[in-house]
Amino acid sequence: MTDRAPDATTAALAATVTTTAALADLPVVPDVPAVPNFRDAGGGLLRAGLLYRSGGLHGLAPEGARRIGELGIRTVVDLRSELERSVWPDRRDGFDAEHLHLPLLPERTAEAPSWPSDQRALYLLMAESGGQAIAGTVRALATGHPVLVHCAVGKDRTGLTVAVVHRLAGLPEAEITADFLRSNRALGLHDGPVPYLDEHGRERISQPVEETNLHAALAHIEARHGGVEGYLLAHGATEADLAAVRTLLSA
Repeated sequence: MTDRAPDATTAALAATVTTTAALADLPVVPDVPAVPNFRDAGGGLLRAGLLYRSGGLHGLAPEGARRIGELGIRTVVDLRSELERSVWPDRRDGFDAEHLHLPLLPERTAEAPSWPSDQRALYLLMAESGGQAIAGTVRALATGHPVLVHCAVGKDRTGLTVAVVHRLAGLPEAEITADFLRSNRALGLHDGPVPYLDEHGRERISQPVEETNLHAALAHIEARHGGVEGYLLAHGATEADLAAVRTLLSA
């Protein structure tokens, strides 16, 4: 009997099982009231309790602020634009943390009112324009204190940022993808896009995250910089920062 290469269905099933297994190993963080998509981005092969991710804190309730304080979060990295922050400012009462504004995408203006609607194009733009923001997040992590990184709903800008950190820490690709895709479940996007109003009051569509877009962004980083290490070093992180984050995230 000769060996036969697995067909596409078998390969897809194997990939699904691998991703599902990785997803099952990821930690579950209790809800922070009125903060969407909040979770620990560590656990499993990485140290938990150091890197958290979420959507915006503009709806943060007192109980949520108390919970953030209990987690020991000392730095909040806000990846949103200046306009988003002015329309939906983070609530800061109830916990003591440094807030860093590190916009990952170019500011939307009257001349350039929108980012690409095509998700692949958006992710490539994020990879191209977001280096300083992502490197700044790594520098914050290198201090050793717990960090919360967020954007509007915590799926695209935050997703790419966390994926770069995960790759820096040596997390297997299946686990990087599993954490990235958790946003669909957390935000109710498994059944498809959801409408919302942006900071200009325009109706837009929130799309589910897709691993192909993340992989395209990471491949762009690889092609331009030889890997996430070169990308981070080119945008302000140091070798010491990278080494510190690798050590800190080692489980």
